[in-house]
Amino acid sequence: MLKIDSISSHYGGVQALDEISLFQGEGEILALIGGNGAGKTTLLNLISGIIRPSRGKIVFKGENIVSFSPERIVELGIIQVPEGRHLFGPLTVRENLELGAYRRRGKQNKKKISEDFKYILQLFPVLEKRLNQRAETLSGGEQQMLAIGRGLMGKPVLLLLDEPSLGLAPLVVQEIISVIERLRNEGTTILLVEQNARAALKISDRAYVLETGKIRLHGIASDLLETVEVKRAYLGQDS
Repeated sequence: MLKIDSISSHYGGVQALDEISLFQGEGEILALIGGNGAGKTTLLNLISGIIRPSRGKIVFKGENIVSFSPERIVELGIIQVPEGRHLFGPLTVRENLELGAYRRRGKQNKKKISEDFKYILQLFPVLEKRLNQRAETLSGGEQQMLAIGRGLMGKPVLLLLDEPSLGLAPLVVQEIISVIERLRNEGTTILLVEQNARAALKISDRAYVLETGKIRLHGIASDLLETVEVKRAYLGQDS
């Protein structure tokens, strides 16, 4: 479904990504793990068209999308839930969810959008209790649920999740992780950026480890979870 071919990216004179290549199959969770500054968010922003690469290709369903606008990329079904959530704080939960479907508006989609709205509330029951509450008044966990729900309202073919567990309590993290697993089981393809390497690798099919803009390791997620390098660098274990 997605193929990254020798992508490089620079911020001024600093190289953020250096000849990154990876692929993602339809229906799988692919994890990108690594520390701060590894280039994980940069890669997501490249896929979303928010920034442009210095060189390389991003091929989605056989089409090079490097020159596409973010709006066109969203229309293809690539939707990013950004780190930090970026909700519309003064707007209600309902309004934030409705805005997630703004590119789907039209009589032919009205019924499906309504069905998807109900589906989001079923995924995150707490949001139904907060529908008329401003997004900025929600807890951190509720805001993350709303951000994911808003992304899902766009009907993603490929869902990009950037640090969905960041700053959340363990019980909320487990709830978010369970929802991600459910989405995959129901057919959503997910590219997951996560500093919580243990949680990411446990639910992913495959994974890539990024360090300072380069891919250092890649393979089956469960295998990487057992490697000495990953244990030492990301799990706090010596062996």
